[in-house]
Amino acid sequence: MKLVLSLLLVLLLPGVCAGVQAQTTRLNRCTDPQGQSVYTDRPCDSLGAQSRRPPPAPSGNTLQRDSLGSSCPRRLSELVQALHTAVSIGDVNRLSSLYLWGAVSDAGAQRILGQLESVVRRPLVDVVPVYPRQDLDEGQGIASQDSETVPMPAARRHPIGLRLEQTLPGSATRAATVLGLRRQYGCFWITL
Repeated sequence: MKLVLSLLLVLLLPGVCAGVQAQTTRLNRCTDPQGQSVYTDRPCDSLGAQSRRPPPAPSGNTLQRDSLGSSCPRRLSELVQALHTAVSIGDVNRLSSLYLWGAVSDAGAQRILGQLESVVRRPLVDVVPVYPRQDLDEGQGIASQDSETVPMPAARRHPIGLRLEQTLPGSATRAATVLGLRRQYGCFWITL
């Protein structure tokens, strides 16, 4: 019986070792010169391709985690950085995590995801804040009862949206998408 077990162990050991070796092999996602994704266990440059790994997270990341472990941008600058990252790496899932999905129907969600997918397919040039239109010109004030004009203090303006300045793929044609901006649950969110 010991002989049979020893023989089985000798026969199975190479297979087990090969399985362990296969589990430690790292798979690389690369983009070949034609723009196609290539998956390989070799370095991308050995195939004449470029790595498609996402860029490293910015240092000093201040996104706070909620009780479920997910994070949300607490500052507008964090939201802008998250938008840059999601669009730059073409990750619609990352972009959709910044969307305020509260009262969106299933059909609405499909439409919005399609629009977000279009956004991540276009090269990003800049993210520009959109401010509300001011009804009063600078320097105007409020007339008091004795016909004097009392200067109004300059109100601090807050953006109401973000405009993604992009180009169409493969051309220099300008494309812009305006995203609404909402603050809810202590976080900044985008809307369409």
